[in-house]
Amino acid sequence: MVAYVIIPGIDGSDERHWQSRWEQAWGDAAVRIAPASWNRPELRDWVAAVQAAYDVAVARDGRTDGRVALVALVAHSLGCWAAAEWLARARPRAVPAFLVAPPDPRGPAFPGAAAPTFLGLSARPLPGPALVVASEDDPYADATASAALASGWRAPWRSVGAHGHLNSASGLGDWPVGRELLHTLVDP
Repeated sequence: MVAYVIIPGIDGSDERHWQSRWEQAWGDAAVRIAPASWNRPELRDWVAAVQAAYDVAVARDGRTDGRVALVALVAHSLGCWAAAEWLARARPRAVPAFLVAPPDPRGPAFPGAAAPTFLGLSARPLPGPALVVASEDDPYADATASAALASGWRAPWRSVGAHGHLNSASGLGDWPVGRELLHTLVDP
């Protein structure tokens, strides 16, 4: 069994976003983070929210044999940075991270005024398996920048073509291509 921690970007993901659609399909196997600072993100708050959601996902497993289900992080946009920071701090064993459309903190479109505590971050090697998925025309990180982030995180990088920020405005619906990529990470 796989449990999923859903980590959206600023303001969360609306009902048309692929993350919300996946969360609904997964039911109790998915837990969305709930930071207090959705629209003015504070890194410490978001990292704590990832920990809290992870703890809920593990507790929902309900196994009696002492083993824990695989918990995977499914992050989008600024949520990728919250996931990466949580992984760096908590160093959990074998928690895969599916990182979609991470914004470049040094790029001109990064929401630094809304999320100043995220500005000084840099991609450091992650402690477990990860996959960075990006669009060729993402306004928050061009292909070169997102590939560099993947390299810093020591994660494979996959382009899914030109689909903007891979959000609701991209019109991805249930995003089956993304689901296939996620399964390569959690069901190798």
